[in-house]
Parts: sequence; C-alpha cells; structure tokens
Amino acid sequence: MVRISDRGVNVAVLGATGQVGMVMRRVLDERNVPIHDLRFMASAHSAGTTLTWRGHDIVVEDVEKANLSGIDIAIFSAGGGTSKVWAPRFAEAGAYVVDNSSQWRMHDDVPLVVAEANPDDLDDVPRRIIANPNCTTMACIPVLKPLDVAFGLKRLIVSSYQAVSGAGRAGVEQLMNEAKAAVDQGADKLVFDGSAIDFPKPTKVVRTIAFNAVPFIGEIVDDGSEETDEEQKMRNESRKILHLPNLKASCTCVRVGVFTAHGMSVNAEFERDVTPDMARDLLRDAPGVQLCDIPNPQLAAGKDPSFVGRIRQDQAVDGHRGLAIFIANDNLRKGAALNAVELAEIVIRKHFADRL
Repeated sequence: MVRISDRGVNVAVLGATGQVGMVMRRVLDERNVPIHDLRFMASAHSAGTTLTWRGHDIVVEDVEKANLSGIDIAIFSAGGGTSKVWAPRFAEAGAYVVDNSSQWRMHDDVPLVVAEANPDDLDDVPRRIIANPNCTTMACIPVLKPLDVAFGLKRLIVSSYQAVSGAGRAGVEQLMNEAKAAVDQGADKLVFDGSAIDFPKPTKVVRTIAFNAVPFIGEIVDDGSEETDEEQKMRNESRKILHLPNLKASCTCVRVGVFTAHGMSVNAEFERDVTPDMARDLLRDAPGVQLCDIPNPQLAAGKDPSFVGRIRQDQAVDGHRGLAIFIANDNLRKGAALNAVELAEIVIRKHFADRL
C-alpha cells in the first residue's frame, strides 16, 4: 500500500501487470482519480514486481497473501476464473469491485454499466460487484444509447472486426510473428496463393491471422444456435445495459490482422423515422462519441471515443427507420480500462462523496 494523497479513496488494481492492467494504471493517472492509497496486485508469478505510478514505487502484491481490508474500490482485469473467486472476497472485505471479465455480467444482482449509458444503475450495488461489458458492446453503446432514446432501438445486426490485442499478448505475438514470416518469405505471394507462405502454427487465434480475417472468436455455445459466446455477448449485454429485454440482435465476430482497436459494422432498425442527418446532429454532442468521415482502427488506437461515421440510410429497412453505420474504438482503453475507471469514478461520486 502506498499513500498517494491526503484525501480520496483506497484503490486496488488486480491484474495490474497485464496488458489491460497497464492501460488501467495509465488511465487512473490521466484522469486524476482521487486516490488516497493505491495497491497493485497480481498472481504469484508477477508478485514482487515494482511498478512506478506518479513517481511512487509500488510493489505488486500476491493476491493470495494480501490483506484485503481497507480497500474502497478494486478494479479487476484478471480473467473470469480469478474474478469468480476473488470478487466476492474483496466485496466481503468492504470493497466495491469493478470487474472486467465476463464472469458477473449477466447476474441479475450485478449492474452491467457503460458510463455514458446507464450510470444510475450504480445507485444500488447489492453485491458490491459491478460488471464491465465486453469490448464490442462497450464500443457500440455510447452511439446506440442516444439513438435509442430519440428513435426507439428495435433491431441490431452487427459484424465486428476485432483486433488481436483482444486475445491478449499472445494474440499480439501471433500476429507479429506471422507478419514477419510473411514479409521474410515475400508476402506478395499471397496475392495468388493463400498457402504460398510457410506461417508458424497458430498459437492463440485459431487460424493464421496475418493478412487474414478469422470469423471465430470465443467458444461455440451449446444451445444449438451455432453462435460463439462472443457473438451472444453483444445481444445479451446490449439488452441489459439499454434496458431493452426484447431487443432483437445478431452479431458475427471476426478477428482481423490489426493490433489494437475494433471496428463494428452496425445496421440498426428503429421504431421511429430517423435520417443520417438527424443521427449526425444527435451524435455530434453525445458523450464518448466522435463523428468522423472514415472511422478506422488506426485512428481509434490510443484514444478514448467511439469514432462513428459512414452513416447511411439502411436500404434493407422500409421507410426511414434504419441506419447503417461504422464504429471504431480502442478495445484496451474504452473497451476495457477506461470504462472500468469511469465506473470507479461514478462509485466515488455516489458512495464516497465525503472523501472528496
């Protein structure tokens, strides 16, 4: 535990040494979150590492040996299995837990929150556990929420183009190693023959990802739908966050050879008429949204907003009740770390106002 300032809340980050944990540490600093004491935690493998934060050297604690008392807010980025075990323990010790895994998202007594969409769901946190949505859901919701309020969202079709950083460091390393192999052997051979390059065996993404698109992320669910769990998250999480239990939604999730930032092609149908100009006027001032002509992953990487553009009338929907749009968003920032920190900020305002 390291004292940061005289006022504020006591914060712990579990998974502090990981890919998302690194971004969380950066975002906590950038947003000047009011922190009194700060602790970094991880598994025994990473415990003992020293991380510097605002000039303070903080030794990473082994969560298995850590004293959990005195923590006000714990931000988790450590995987579903870890969260299943440790979120209740942190909560029982008195902390509010903001969890970045899929473990708690669909529990009825756990709020699932995007900061711009449903912050009032944090008025009551019965289990002291708060769920951070999946990265694709997170990117779309700041755009969809104001459109729903104005026009009544009825149906969604989403195709995602997801970066390899969504598969962790192993995904990044797979793309890097495969791309290097292709360049070394003459990548232009792929123009005429997809098997012309001797790629390394895939290590994380299920097929070669360099110069490729792989329409399979997650695991096939056993309900007969042939969907992956990643594809079902978009529908189920959107329903919960937007308070639209009957929302019709279908998603196809595709991993692409991009390092960071996801793209989403969204076809949305509404209850009331909407034109592209009406949508642009509404989204221009929407929190967490930035309009642009051609949203793309390189533009979004390292930035906070959901970039939205290519807004068109959906020609497959009768009348003026459908829009086709494209969204790009950094999956490590808003898709994981930023929203988690924003939720911690909301908890501070709602439940720790006396510490400010």
